Amino acid sequence: MAREQPINAGVPGARPQGSPAPKPAAKPPPKPKPAPRRAPKRRRPIPGALKAIAGLFALAIVFIVAAILGGGGGSEPVEGPAPAGEAPSTPAGARPTQTPEDLGYPAFATANTTRVGGADAAANAAGAALAVYPSVTAAQQPDAVTVVDGDDWRTAIAAAVLMAPPVAAPLLISEEDEMPDVSVEALAALEPPGGRDSGGAQVFAIGAADAPADLRTNRVRPGGSSGAAAIATLREKLADSPPRHIVVAPSAKPAFAMPAAAWAARSGDPVLFTAADKLDRPTAKALEANPKVPVYVLGPSTAISSDVVREIGQAGGRVRRVSGEDPVANAIAFARYADGSFGWDVNDPGHGFVVADSDEPLDAAAAAPLSAAGTWGPLLLTDSADTLPAALRGYLLDVKPGYTTDPTRAFYNHIWVIGDQESIGVNEQAEMNQLAALAKIGGGP
Repeated sequence: MAREQPINAGVPGARPQGSPAPKPAAKPPPKPKPAPRRAPKRRRPIPGALKAIAGLFALAIVFIVAAILGGGGGSEPVEGPAPAGEAPSTPAGARPTQTPEDLGYPAFATANTTRVGGADAAANAAGAALAVYPSVTAAQQPDAVTVVDGDDWRTAIAAAVLMAPPVAAPLLISEEDEMPDVSVEALAALEPPGGRDSGGAQVFAIGAADAPADLRTNRVRPGGSSGAAAIATLREKLADSPPRHIVVAPSAKPAFAMPAAAWAARSGDPVLFTAADKLDRPTAKALEANPKVPVYVLGPSTAISSDVVREIGQAGGRVRRVSGEDPVANAIAFARYADGSFGWDVNDPGHGFVVADSDEPLDAAAAAPLSAAGTWGPLLLTDSADTLPAALRGYLLDVKPGYTTDPTRAFYNHIWVIGDQESIGVNEQAEMNQLAALAKIGGGP
């Protein structure tokens, strides 16, 4: 196959070599006096928040060449679910070397996906917080920000409940001794003023997380299960009402607990933790304080045993289990689940989704604000950086949007992709983009 010419192959270059040189003039004519140059316009300074967003997201702006859209699912705006079928695959005529990376596929934003591509959870949290709260004006600022300890994923997931109304505090990640630069910059851009809904606090500092000394801070001291119970109490006090439901997640199986963060941010339902074989005492006390509140256990019996479920029933209200056999299936089960006012009930098109790496529990907390704003969607998980899990592919295909006559009146799906390409590769993002694309159903115009 002949090598394709570069896109600028037909652009004229400089004067060809070998052209006759012009005859020298006896006297060169005087050079005309150059016109006075217009003073350059002063550019308005870019707000710090927008600079941070640009740095964290680095959204690629490129033309997607026709070769990448050869399958038709991404280019054609690909009212109701699309027909079931095989998941999209590489067109038969495509060269093996034409991967999305080779073709210049946007690594950070596509038609139906947006990547928060931080190198670690702290960067992802900063990106998500600024996506929800650009903070260019005072109206776009949160009243408060929650700063969690990067060494304690349990309290980080539990603290996602503070993103729910009325507090609506996004999360940033800190360390015991100091905040990472990216968190410092994001906090400065967010500039939380404190307010009635936050009890006057500008920062909620969880566990051992460092927080600026010059901001009004409400600190929750304990970590682990005790910290989660304390966060639940704080949330109840700030909301001035008891919880409508309680989620109990496994303290030793973080991947099974991860989806609880998104739901807590969306609903305001607190997340408590327990060991697999014995109910944690702080969790038991919190349940005893709310004996009429329904409890939902997240994860299979390998993560939280049936004996513990019975203990939960004795300590608290009615108990139900939401589970899947592995972290990917567990997250999908939670996304599909509905029981009255509890659960996402996402079983049709027209929703947002957040996808994270099942090995990165802090990313669940980092991304939680994206489930409580914008396209409001559940957290889904992938267990591979290179290949979309079959269960996740099947779920996204099941809720793939479609239209019959007018794509502008259809429902749309959007997916936030959390983490850099080491966590979720570009190929995987490309497949998610195609699965989320609007598809035409049936024939006709």
